[in-house]
Amino acid sequence: MKAKKDPKTGKWLIQFRYTDWQGNRKKSTKRGFNTKREAEEWLRNFLLMKQADFDMHFEDFLKLYYADMETRLREHTMRTKKYIIDLKILPYFGNKSINEIKPADIRKWQNTLIKQGYSATYLKTINNQLNAVFNYAVKYYDLKSNPCSKAGSMGKSNAEEMQFWTKQEFMQFIDSVMNKRQSYMAFMTLYWTGMRIGELLALTLNDIDFERRVISVSKSYQRIDGRDIITPPKTPKSKRVINIPEFLVVDLKDYIGSIYGIDGTDRIFPVTKYFMEHEMQRGIKESGVKRIRLHDLRHSHASLLIEMGFSPLAIAERLGHERVETTMNTYAHLYPNKQVQIADKLETEYKEGLE
Repeated sequence: MKAKKDPKTGKWLIQFRYTDWQGNRKKSTKRGFNTKREAEEWLRNFLLMKQADFDMHFEDFLKLYYADMETRLREHTMRTKKYIIDLKILPYFGNKSINEIKPADIRKWQNTLIKQGYSATYLKTINNQLNAVFNYAVKYYDLKSNPCSKAGSMGKSNAEEMQFWTKQEFMQFIDSVMNKRQSYMAFMTLYWTGMRIGELLALTLNDIDFERRVISVSKSYQRIDGRDIITPPKTPKSKRVINIPEFLVVDLKDYIGSIYGIDGTDRIFPVTKYFMEHEMQRGIKESGVKRIRLHDLRHSHASLLIEMGFSPLAIAERLGHERVETTMNTYAHLYPNKQVQIADKLETEYKEGLE
């Protein structure tokens, strides 16, 4: 199964035999390679994918995992996944055979990372990536079991205390960025709609219906390697229509009216997440409010809705959460404890029954 030159095209081809998933032996040819090395490397990866015996190194199995995930995940999500795995997982497990990685190895790796002082949420994120690789091997390549399951997790899904601004804190902040109309309008839209930053930056003029007072969220924006990338939003439920208050309609009309020559398909906030983060830090410094992240404006909107008495279902629909459980798990600590009220009502019911 050596590569050879294709006399018709001058490029390299390689002929080979393999066993398919049903156990049948087949012969095939792959053409169009620029070099002999490229052809032989392709064949090695192809046979690994077909055979996937778990004597292969973790590093080799990652190639199969990445190739599959790249067709299913957004570019930005895939880049983040690769960054975490390549930096925090691959150096430890790369040269180990898949079937040699035991729960005890996972525990040692976890302890190594814990000692490095990472935040609980980051530790959880790293562990989730390793768990995902092994789950993939179990589900699609019949690995007997996932060693992460026996090893247990590390870190926490949520930070100890969620950061958000009260309405008063936001009003104090927004006053400090009024000198830049674009920044002012972007932060106003984020706070009063609860949109994700990528959703905000993808908005076009056509996404806003001023008569109906709604914003349609159907896409997300990222800046990757100097390129503007527009992708579908985070989840199917993220595609939604957000009703907005009259004051925000008026402000948006005024802002868009100030943009010379804007077209219906033009982004109304043609900036990047980096720009918004820089502007947020400027406003925090000038206003003196506590420091929170850009994403925490979304939490601030949710906390405002909770304070106003809206149900988890209504908030989930507005935020574009896939499940209402996500809303409950994320913001459960912000909902008032009703247990005392329940006990008091039961006391009243009991006494009324005695009369």
